[in-house]
Amino acid sequence: MNKLLLSFTAASLLVSPSFSHAKDATAAGANAVMSYDSRFHPVIAKHGMVSTQDRLAAEVGRDILARGGNAVDAAVATGFALAVTHPQAGNLGGGGFMVVHLAKQNKTLTIDFREMAPARASRDMYIGADGEVDNRLAQYSHLSAGVPGTVMGLLDALETYGTMNRRQVMGPAIRLAQHGFPVSHAMAESLEEYRETLSVDPSTLEYFFKGGSGYNAGEKIVQKDLADTLRRIKTEGRDGFYKGKTAELISEEMVKGGGLITPDDLANYKTVTREAVTGDYKGYTIASMPPPSSGGIHIIQMLNMLSRYDLKADGHNSAAYLHKLAEAMRRAFADRSKYLGDP
Repeated sequence: MNKLLLSFTAASLLVSPSFSHAKDATAAGANAVMSYDSRFHPVIAKHGMVSTQDRLAAEVGRDILARGGNAVDAAVATGFALAVTHPQAGNLGGGGFMVVHLAKQNKTLTIDFREMAPARASRDMYIGADGEVDNRLAQYSHLSAGVPGTVMGLLDALETYGTMNRRQVMGPAIRLAQHGFPVSHAMAESLEEYRETLSVDPSTLEYFFKGGSGYNAGEKIVQKDLADTLRRIKTEGRDGFYKGKTAELISEEMVKGGGLITPDDLANYKTVTREAVTGDYKGYTIASMPPPSSGGIHIIQMLNMLSRYDLKADGHNSAAYLHKLAEAMRRAFADRSKYLGDP
C-alpha cells in the first residue's frame, strides 16, 4: 500500500518510501554524495529514505523498508529504536504527533499522541510561594511529568496503518537495548552536559554514568531494564505499558517523588485522530499537524505571507531573503503566543 508518513516527535523523524517493498532504501548519512561545490552532502535512494537525528535508529527504519514494510512500519520501528539510541529526545515517556498520507485514498490524517495532564493536575501547581512560576517544579520535578503517549501512538499507528507485527518492528530496538550499542560523540557530550541535572536521581547515574564516570564515544551502553520494558510492550501491546508491571513502576515512582500520574491516568490514555491543517504555497498543497500543535498552522501562515515575494530573485541567504523570512516568522510567533498558547 502506498503511504507517506511524516512524523514529528521530540526526535524528529521523516520516512518517505515511494512504495512499500523498498529494496533500495537508505538511511540518511549512510550513503552521502560528495560534492566539492557544496558543503551539503545529499543522500540519494531509489525507493525510500529514513531520516532521524540518530544513525542507528535510521538504519532500523531503512531495514524495515527493505524487508517489505511500509512507511508506518518503518516509522514505528524507528521510533522505538530512538527510545534506546537517542535518550536526549527519543522516548517512551513522552509523546508526539504523526501526519499520515494514504496515497490510494489521497487522504491525509494526523494522530495526536501528546502527553496529557494527570487528572489531579491543577492550574496553580507550578506557582511558588512568591506567586511566580517555579521553573524547578515546572521542568525538573515529578510534577512536570505528563501521562506518556508515545507508546500508544506508535502502537495505534502500527495496528491501523502498518503491515507488520510488534515482534517485527520492535525486535531491533530490543536488541539494541539488550546487547548495547556504541555511544556516539553527540550522546556522550549531551550526557556530560546534563550530568548535574541527571545526577539528582541515583538510578540515572547508574544507567547513564556507570555509577559515576561518564561514557566515552565508542563505548558500549547496555540498557537491560529498558529491554525488559520493550519486551512487555512487544508481548502485551498497550497493556504492557499502560497496565501491569510497567504501569505499577511508573505509579510507584510518582508516589515516591511527589508526582501526580496514577494507574487510572495511564489506563485511560487515548490517542486522537484529527484532520490535517492544509494550505497552498505557489501551487503546492501543504498538510501539517493541527492544534494542539501550533507548528502546522504557523508554517502555513508564514508561507502565505512569503508567497507574494520572489525569494529566488533575492538570492538564497541574501540580506533581503533573510529579512523576509525573519519578519514572517516574527509575526507568526507573535500570533502563536497570543492565540495558540495556554489560556
